[in-house]
Formats: sequence, C-alpha cells, structure tokens
Amino acid sequence: MTPFETILNGIESASAHENAVIGAIAMLGWGERILENWNGARGEKPTKSKREGFRLLALHRQGAKGDPSFNACRETCRELVYHHNLILDEPTHVASLERLRMAKMVAKHLCLFVQGKIEEDRLGDFCCSSRPVRTHTRKEDR
Repeated sequence: MTPFETILNGIESASAHENAVIGAIAMLGWGERILENWNGARGEKPTKSKREGFRLLALHRQGAKGDPSFNACRETCRELVYHHNLILDEPTHVASLERLRMAKMVAKHLCLFVQGKIEEDRLGDFCCSSRPVRTHTRKEDR
C-alpha cells in the first residue's frame, strides 16, 4: 500500500506538470493507488482488471462489494476518468491545464474520502451515522 502522504504529494506533482497529458495519466494512476489502499485495507488483493476500459473503475467496483457506503465515491472516480479523457482527447485545448487542476481537486477529494473511510473502519463506527454517536446523551441533556 502507498502511504496517503505520498499519494497527496504525487497528486500535487502531477497537477503542476506543464504537459497536461502526462499529468492526467499520472493523476489516474494516483487514483488507482488510492483505491488499492482501500481494497488492501479490507484484506483484498487489488484487481488488475478493467471496467469500461479503466482499472480505476474496476478497483471501485471491487471496493464497493460488501460496503454500500463506498458507492459514495463512484461518481468521483468517474469524474477523474472524465477529466483524464478530456485531456487525452484534446491535449492542445486551451483549457487542458485547467482540466488538470480540476482532476487534481477530484483526486484529492477521492484520497481524503478513502483515507477517512479507512480511519472510520479502524474506529468501528461510521461517522455521524453510527449508533453510539446518535444515542450518546450529554450531561446537560439529562
């Protein structure tokens, strides 16, 4: 597994690249590292297969099995693929570097989401939806 700090640094480096194509390819790779961490944290060997032509989407599908809450990042993964495709389809487009900056924001969002999910799983409760948090009574409520 790749440490999240390394991933976030890689996302920053990829988004600063002057060649948007190289940056977009790297950004998609960092997205894959993020989901490899999720699948690895669940004790699964990350898939090498592709879904709709992208390993990132296959990794998401693998990670969502048995954890419906993980579907929350499905559209984030698809958006990262979208920005990748925009850049590769029109590498000389005037907006290519802006598209790369958007891909950076999406990749960082994905990273923070997965990092948070892994931490929540270690704690044993899921954020504010967990029963212990909802049923906790404060002293002043008694």
